[in-house]
Amino acid sequence: MNARRNAKGAITAIMNQNATAEMAMRYRNMIITATRTLDKGVLDVEKTETWGRQKIHAVPLVRYMGRGTEGLQKMGEEFEAENESIAIPTQV
Repeated sequence: MNARRNAKGAITAIMNQNATAEMAMRYRNMIITATRTLDKGVLDVEKTETWGRQKIHAVPLVRYMGRGTEGLQKMGEEFEAENESIAIPTQV
């Protein structure tokens, strides 16, 4: 598992491609204990959204990739702006 702090300040972890958030929640207390050895400010561990594969059609790749773009952060902000019911707690 690869854990890091993202741009929004949340600690995110990417697990094996076959592991699910539900599997990790079985070990919630162990994860909290281990995480608190590094950061005493951790209060809880929770699963966030489930991302499926997204297909985006007719959007030029240069809009999000390359010099002078804000990249995937811009994409996340646009998703949130166009969809009032969602909030993206992690980076896209």
